[in-house]
Amino acid sequence: MLLKTVLTMFASLLKGANWSSQDRCEEGILKQSPFQLIMNQIKRKKSSVEKGKHQCSSGTRFFRGLHTGKSDGESKGESERAEIDNSRPDNQNEKQAPCVAVPVLPFLPELEELNLSWNDFVGGALKPLALRLHHMSKLKILQLNNCRLTAEDVTSLGEALETIPHLEELDLSWNNNIGGKLSLLTKRFQTGCKIKILKFTDCSLTTKDGESLDRAFQYLPELNKLDLLCNKEIGGGFKDSATHLAGFKDLEVLDLHRCCVTEEDMVVLTQVIPLLSSLQELNLSSNKNIGVSSNYLFSRLRFLPKLKSVVVSSCSLGEDSFASLAETALHLPELEILDLSWNKCVGGNLKLLLEALKLATEIRTLRLSSCSLVAEDLTLLALEVQGGHLAKLQKLDLNYNDTVSDEGWATFFQGLTALKELSELDVSLWPSSCRDCGMWFSKLLTDLSKLPAFTEIGMQRWALPESQQRQMESFNQDTKRNVHFDY
Repeated sequence: MLLKTVLTMFASLLKGANWSSQDRCEEGILKQSPFQLIMNQIKRKKSSVEKGKHQCSSGTRFFRGLHTGKSDGESKGESERAEIDNSRPDNQNEKQAPCVAVPVLPFLPELEELNLSWNDFVGGALKPLALRLHHMSKLKILQLNNCRLTAEDVTSLGEALETIPHLEELDLSWNNNIGGKLSLLTKRFQTGCKIKILKFTDCSLTTKDGESLDRAFQYLPELNKLDLLCNKEIGGGFKDSATHLAGFKDLEVLDLHRCCVTEEDMVVLTQVIPLLSSLQELNLSSNKNIGVSSNYLFSRLRFLPKLKSVVVSSCSLGEDSFASLAETALHLPELEILDLSWNKCVGGNLKLLLEALKLATEIRTLRLSSCSLVAEDLTLLALEVQGGHLAKLQKLDLNYNDTVSDEGWATFFQGLTALKELSELDVSLWPSSCRDCGMWFSKLLTDLSKLPAFTEIGMQRWALPESQQRQMESFNQDTKRNVHFDY
């Protein structure tokens, strides 16, 4: 309760900060006793995570709280979170607000999570906070997403790392200014570093940054998640990292989505990925070179028995690489998510994959969006479903496959009731398309009423006459369900 009160006080201070300098800020606050400070600033506000996300997009900023340590009446390991939302301060207060946080830090020695994400005022002013992170030596999670961090901020953060030895997660995503400057941080990694999760989503990282990560990997033996999503300039930066990457025996998630992976990088990944024995999630989407040289890589995924998610959408796969992946899927018994969207070679060749899916008894999500599927593909898929395969499937994405004939769709929907756990289905058409549903629409509604877990169907660009619209609009009332029709 004390920590939550302190955080509430801190949030209120951030909103109303009006000090001219850091020294004046500290002096003005520290003249008061902690008790007076807390009692004078108590200001409760109600918020939720969903409300927070909405407000964040409209300009509201957050200080997201914490996991407290053990207290009376709590068992060891129990924690509570406090989340406070505040109206965005004006430009003057944005520049001055960081100084308000500084004197509060000594009152949070048990803090384990600090989230200052989506606060513009942090950019260029992180140093005062970083210098006092030693007051929070138990900090495990530090998130600074979209804070307009500068090179000076990255330097300050790097210097502060040794004062927070228990840090496990560092998230600097959506800070475009740190591209080319990541070495200012990574050169500070030292032996004994406990970081398990690194996130640099869309940070404009360059090949130089990739090389600096290579050198830092030797100090991250416990890393289990590496997220480099949407760093288009980092391609080519993995050519010297084979030795260090191979040592990540605990790595569970590797996300290289839209990183412009080069053919040289592919050589490295082909050598390294099969050695990541704990890997569970692999995302290589939107890397065109994957399709050129992925045969050997895909064939080696069979050595990863814990692999649960393979996402290779929009990778320009060819028939050979798709066949290689389909064969490998036979050896992935734990596979739950497979995303092959935007790979046109799947159309007419889905039968190669369906053999593997007979054995993939754990598959929950199958995405085949814009794969140029044909009627034969859906007929074969329907047969597998009717045969009792894909019994645990929850999400099926077939949108943007206008190449399927009306007969193909009708055949597919006939076997839908066998997917007892299906909750989401998308059969939307291309934005430029418009087709009649035909006679299968009534059958579809009947089948949906028999699927107890079903909640949403995408049917954009399918034209519905007035009679079918009435059927759809009365569906939930007639069946006492709550299915969302997106059309």
